[in-house]
Amino acid sequence: QVQLVESGGGLVQPGGSLRLSCAASGRTFSIYNMGWFRQAPGKEREFVAAISRSGGSTYYADSVKGRFKISRDNAKNTVNLQMNSLKPEDTAVYYCAADRTPNRLIRTTGGYDYWGQGTQVTVSS
Repeated sequence: QVQLVESGGGLVQPGGSLRLSCAASGRTFSIYNMGWFRQAPGKEREFVAAISRSGGSTYYADSVKGRFKISRDNAKNTVNLQMNSLKPEDTAVYYCAADRTPNRLIRTTGGYDYWGQGTQVTVSS
């Protein structure tokens, strides 16, 4: 089992940047594929990005491709989401999630086994 804690959210102006981090407990972090999701008020939780166990493969939603970058540091048990060129429509609670099934990167919430509590990102002038 793994516990996930997100940090780094806040208020930023359109065009600005934020870096989210997700810290994982336990010694087996490297066996999980990791994902970032977000949920805006009144909307369903949606996929943002995913990264493989080794960090060698990544997968992005079209809405963030070219603006966001997911990375991980298995030595520090962290996964990060660098968000650039932020837009008001990026406003949401951002969640990290862990998937213990090997050899896949997926965008469905049901495929992830563990979730953090979320961190708020607000993009507004």
